[in-house]
Amino acid sequence: MRQLEEIADQIREQMEQTNAARDLAYQRSRELTRVCARAIRAVHREEWNLARELMDEARLAARAMIDGVQEFPVLYYAGYTQDALKEYAEANLTYQLVRDEPLLTPAELALEDNTWLNGLAEAATELRRRILDIIRGGHEQEVERLLDTMDEIYSVLVTFDFSDSITGGLRRRTDVLRSVLERTRGDVTTSLRQTELEQALDSLEKKLGDQ
Repeated sequence: MRQLEEIADQIREQMEQTNAARDLAYQRSRELTRVCARAIRAVHREEWNLARELMDEARLAARAMIDGVQEFPVLYYAGYTQDALKEYAEANLTYQLVRDEPLLTPAELALEDNTWLNGLAEAATELRRRILDIIRGGHEQEVERLLDTMDEIYSVLVTFDFSDSITGGLRRRTDVLRSVLERTRGDVTTSLRQTELEQALDSLEKKLGDQ
C-alpha cells in the first residue's frame, strides 16, 4: 500500500500542474477573444492602424496561451483554447480579406488546420457587415469583390466533407456561411436594382425638365 500512496501522490502532483495550467489557459483564452473582437471592430471602422496594433497584441496573447498548454494536450485541444485561437484566425483573416491582402497560412499563425478553416468561415461571414456598410453609401465595385470572396470561400469550405471530430464543427459554420452568403447576395441585388431605378428616375426627370 505504500507503493499505492506514492503512485497517488505522483498522479495528484501532475493533476495539480494540469489544473494550474488550465486556469491560466482559460484566463488567457478570454483575454485573446476580447482582443480579437476589438480588432474586428476596428477593421469595420476602417481604423487600420489600431487593427494592426490589436492583432500584434493578439499574436503575443495567442503565443503565450499556446506555450502555456503545449505540455498538456488535453488543454491544448480543449474547446475554450481552440475557440479562442479560432477567434485569432478570424481577426487576422477578416483584416486580410477586407484589405485584399494575402492570407496568412495555418503554419504562419501557428494554428491547427481545422481551427484555421473555422476561423476562415467566420471571417467570411464578417464580410456581410462590410458589404452592408458599403452599399448604404451606394453600390460600389468593392461590394462585388467581397461578395465574390465570400462565394469563393464557401466553395472551398464545402469540399471539406469530413466528420466534425476532424474538422472541429466546420460543416455547421459552412452552412451558416451559405445562409449569410445568400442573404447578402439578395441584399446586394436589391441595392443594385434600387440604384438603377433611382438613376432611371433621375434621367426621366431631366428629360421632362428639358421639354
